Amino acid sequence: MHLQESGEMYLESIYVLSTQKTFVRSLDVAEYMNFSKPSVCRAVGLLKKGEYITVNKEGFISLTESGLKIAKKIYERHTALTDFLVKLGVDETTAAEDACKIEHCISDKSFEAIKNHIHKYSK
Repeated sequence: MHLQESGEMYLESIYVLSTQKTFVRSLDVAEYMNFSKPSVCRAVGLLKKGEYITVNKEGFISLTESGLKIAKKIYERHTALTDFLVKLGVDETTAAEDACKIEHCISDKSFEAIKNHIHKYSK
């Protein structure tokens, strides 16, 4: 199953929430993303069907191995691109918003080049 940008956003949000909370529920995701509960419920169903997450009988959401891999990848892109744009002089809010758009469409090759550039000039 190919994951759309919105699916990546949900996985990233679940990942971030899981670093802050012991348990993540659909309601937490809805509040974090400022989305309606029905929208989150639909997305959770699709992510579950795609085997990116599991939901136990209490409604607690966990990332599967494949879901965690994608979530970490998107989160790394988000944080690295935000930092990169801030270092270029972009204000933090705009940098975070732009990074959120770029993180889903940038190729692995281009992202690695940016990471290498950042690493090279951060020494």
